[in-house]
Amino acid sequence: MGEFDLIRRHFQHALHPPGVALHNGDDCALLAPAPGMRLAVSTDMLVEGRHFLSTVSPEALGHKALAVNLSDLAAMGAEPLAFTLALSLPRADDAWLAAFAKGLLALADTHGCALVGGDTTAGPLNICITVFGQVPEHQALRRSAAQVGDDIYVSGCLGDARLALEVFRGTPGVCGLVSAEAFAAARLRMERPTPRLALGMALRGLAHAAADVSDGLLGDLGHILTASGLGAVLHPDELLNNIATNPILSSDRGHFGYEYCLTGGDDYELVFTAPPSARAAVQQAASASHTPVIRIGHTVAQLGLTLLTASGQVLPQRWASFDHFA
Repeated sequence: MGEFDLIRRHFQHALHPPGVALHNGDDCALLAPAPGMRLAVSTDMLVEGRHFLSTVSPEALGHKALAVNLSDLAAMGAEPLAFTLALSLPRADDAWLAAFAKGLLALADTHGCALVGGDTTAGPLNICITVFGQVPEHQALRRSAAQVGDDIYVSGCLGDARLALEVFRGTPGVCGLVSAEAFAAARLRMERPTPRLALGMALRGLAHAAADVSDGLLGDLGHILTASGLGAVLHPDELLNNIATNPILSSDRGHFGYEYCLTGGDDYELVFTAPPSARAAVQQAASASHTPVIRIGHTVAQLGLTLLTASGQVLPQRWASFDHFA
């Protein structure tokens, strides 16, 4: 199977949304965002052994490869238009490619996001996707727009993906506490994350700033605070009290619960800020998008981050989010 046969067989996407003026097959695709809209563009790379384990199924990997990019659009409040796929493969395995494409294109179809081009090459397994979306001018949820006194929210729940990873690693003190059922649920969250696109679009005009939680809450919220020149007070017990998938995280606060929720990463939830006056509207947006959100703190003028427990204890800041080069 040659390169172009591979593309035709597995990645000739039939989806043709209105925003795609010219599909794949030419030297470039042509995108046409709707009047009054701006293009939102993001790129993410997934490298085997760094971003995913060799044990992941190709269908789940296809899903996740696109999901992590769509999550960036969600954080901007953008609607998906199209994406490109650059794929490095150790070999042209037809069965693997069929399953990978199935997971990839099923998620693309769900969100009306057309595959419009890319590249394939031989080499170590490496997946690079660039996604294109559209967002109304002046309504993008930028990191730099948080204001003093904003409420801080997070969608869904955090820590499950990290818990699954530690079970895979065989981390002492973790494996024995996690049932097979809990591990299966956590693994699903790690390998098949849900991009919060409906919530992101529903937050246009309500939220001031947003980011997706890819490297850990402290780090990704930190990007908002740094860009906005603010600090924050967080109540991490709110995170632990809202862990639905794996209650084990909330049962051992002094051990790994706080750490996994605050720094675990790979959650692909949204962290965002909004004024207190928008509390009812934020909950309405969450309900309309079928995505739970919880309020976990507020922004302050003084730089720095304070972690305050329900009992009033200030937690030492001994945790750090993921950094590829730290």
